[in-house]
Amino acid sequence: MFSPYFSSEDSSFKFILDILDGMHDWVRVIDRDNSVIFINRSMEEGLCVEDLSGKKCYELLGRDSPCENCITRKTVFEGQTHKKEEVFNNRIFSVMSSPIVADDGNIHYAVEVLRDVTKEKELENRLLNQNIKLQHDLDMARKLQMQLLPRNIQFPQLDFAYLYHPCAELSGDMINIFQIDREHIGVYIADVSGHGVSASMLTIFLISVLNKKSLSPSRALYRLFKQFNASGFDKNSYITVFYAVYNTKTHMLRYSNAGHNCIPIICGSHGIKKLFMPGTPVSNWMNNPRYYDESVRLIPGERLFLYTDGVADQWMEEPGKIINDTNIINIIKDNGIDLNIALNLVARYVYKQLDTIGAKQRDDITMALVQPLQNQESTAKK
Repeated sequence: MFSPYFSSEDSSFKFILDILDGMHDWVRVIDRDNSVIFINRSMEEGLCVEDLSGKKCYELLGRDSPCENCITRKTVFEGQTHKKEEVFNNRIFSVMSSPIVADDGNIHYAVEVLRDVTKEKELENRLLNQNIKLQHDLDMARKLQMQLLPRNIQFPQLDFAYLYHPCAELSGDMINIFQIDREHIGVYIADVSGHGVSASMLTIFLISVLNKKSLSPSRALYRLFKQFNASGFDKNSYITVFYAVYNTKTHMLRYSNAGHNCIPIICGSHGIKKLFMPGTPVSNWMNNPRYYDESVRLIPGERLFLYTDGVADQWMEEPGKIINDTNIINIIKDNGIDLNIALNLVARYVYKQLDTIGAKQRDDITMALVQPLQNQESTAKK
């Protein structure tokens, strides 16, 4: 629709206006006096306009005065395209105003394109609200996961410390230590597949299901495997666990491994022992895996070092060779260094290696030290 005060006999101009008439978006042309000289068919039908005579741009939208942020005047007098959002009849429009430059270089008109973005804005708001709720749920899950870590640890026969640096809000690593009976203490370190919510759910499953009364780690892992298979997890989900039971009277450490590829190390004055043991991760990759127990002495003056792959895999060419890194070994075997301090020194060393190769932490870093005591007193760690 044209204003009766404007006309053009130019056929090419009419062709362009025919194109504008075919657009679903609302299109209008406005002169320097804010008078509307053209609206396309979509806008004409949307506003039920029958006559443009003397209509100002703001009147067409049901207003009595010009908009406070009139982008059309800016466009006409500055010669630049401007954008804004406008609410009309409870609908949200994205408005773009562009200058129409005449052959003499002057700007007498601006063309406005009004696109109804109400549905997009509603979807955006829904997604925003969902993200806020999801973030709240993640925060709650993270707090729950942190509460599941060992706290206020005090064993008269054993000293224990751990370090837990997740790379995401929800970690896939878990460390735990607990009293089984008067003579036995259980300890395990685990790494589950993935990160985020799914990994967090697997760690909660592990904590809930693992039998903390059994003195046989292999039996506890087999039962965990069977429970996992009965729970309907997919083939991409799995848990690796190194689980040990320590006898505080005999100083024997009985252990088993469910696919945890970070070989625990015992360091002491008599050298280094690797607790290498193959095993199948807790998964649904097979029906009846074989787990078995082995035993080793862990005496006062020695330290058991447990860790997950984030400690080595992120910077070592051969992560399994962590035992050959004298810097780490010298830190963890030094009985003159407090356990917590030792773990923080190892972490600092790992981050330094990451900086050296220009890498960022992309996996959870979890490690622990276990040390039998000479006497019956232990300082709580964490």
